[in-house]
Amino acid sequence: MRRALILVALAPLLMAQGLPRPLCGFGEGLSHLREVERDTAQPVTGVTQGRARSERMLAGLTSAFSTFRECGCPRLAELTAGKLVISVLAGKKIASLARIFPHARNLVRTMPNTPGQIGAGITGWCVRDPLTSADCATVETILGALGQSVEVDEPQMDALTGVSGSGPAYVFEFAAALRDAGVAAGLAPATARKLAVETLLGAARLLARKNIEPETLRNQVTSPNGTTFAGLQRMAAGDFRGLIRETVLAAKARSEELSKDS
Repeated sequence: MRRALILVALAPLLMAQGLPRPLCGFGEGLSHLREVERDTAQPVTGVTQGRARSERMLAGLTSAFSTFRECGCPRLAELTAGKLVISVLAGKKIASLARIFPHARNLVRTMPNTPGQIGAGITGWCVRDPLTSADCATVETILGALGQSVEVDEPQMDALTGVSGSGPAYVFEFAAALRDAGVAAGLAPATARKLAVETLLGAARLLARKNIEPETLRNQVTSPNGTTFAGLQRMAAGDFRGLIRETVLAAKARSEELSKDS
């Protein structure tokens, strides 16, 4: 159990990538988890990690834990003693996690996003203490199953949440707006949806593959006084960039509120 890992609320994303359903354990570890289940009213399931030995048991809390607080559950503290704890509890700072898991050997706070369901996510993370090479490999393996990852200092986690944590919802909203605009322009709904989705997907792929600034690609598409220029002028008149900036800052501010006294 020395190298057991506790993953808090990562179940949906990890299971989508073929990793086992947390909470899981072996023998005495699983009996402890059953006590955590009773104390926290959270479901527990016992499954093994197929590509790991027993000492690499994967464990976690299976719900989003919207009502999970510092319950001071002694079994939870006991179970995580000497373990690496990875958390996606929204707004839970490392200092707060340290009170929930007082005997963990290290604490990692993460913010994944929903594209992790298909291995295309980006996860921001910070750590209490420098990771050992073994723990670093474990974190990279877990987060790598969800996509890419980036380490930041904890004070940057709120800003990161506003950009990448909430960012997929902004993209989905833009896709819906582009679809609706297509319908308003005279397209059939199904056609407008397909054009919107594939345009976003292709543009994102091109941006990632070219590895140049988005403004450069934008300018390559924009002919003087052409159709794209007309559309971009309308976006500029509506302060599109200002709206996105305010959107991210609002999400960051809410993240900061959730983190207060946490």
